[in-house]
Amino acid sequence: MNVFLTILLAVQMLSALGMIGLVLVQHGKGADMGAAFGSGGSGSLFGATGSANFLSRTTAVLAGVFFVCTLALAYFGNLRPVESGSVLDRAAVAVPAPAASGAAGQIPGTTVPAAPAAAVTPPATPASGAAQIPTK
Repeated sequence: MNVFLTILLAVQMLSALGMIGLVLVQHGKGADMGAAFGSGGSGSLFGATGSANFLSRTTAVLAGVFFVCTLALAYFGNLRPVESGSVLDRAAVAVPAPAASGAAGQIPGTTVPAAPAAAVTPPATPASGAAQIPTK
């Protein structure tokens, strides 16, 4: 399926580039008026009127191919199963424990003595407002 999507994407890109090139080669509506009075339009590769049919038909075919490829890519792109839940729920990953600090923890075969658990006491009143401003 992945190879098919790659081929479909390549066909879409080639048809898009072909359409861009053909649209840039075509003459505007004002160029037909100049060719009718004998300006340099008759000396072109396709003649005075031959380029309109060939280029416009080729552009229409490439536009159809581009449209079909776009619809197919949109259809096959939405076939993946829908996962329920939040993005944050899927992103929750266990964080590894921090490594022991000091040189002894980095030497294989040695153990680091456990540090005594320090009693952490919360402050009596939370610091807020003027208590957060340092004094001189």
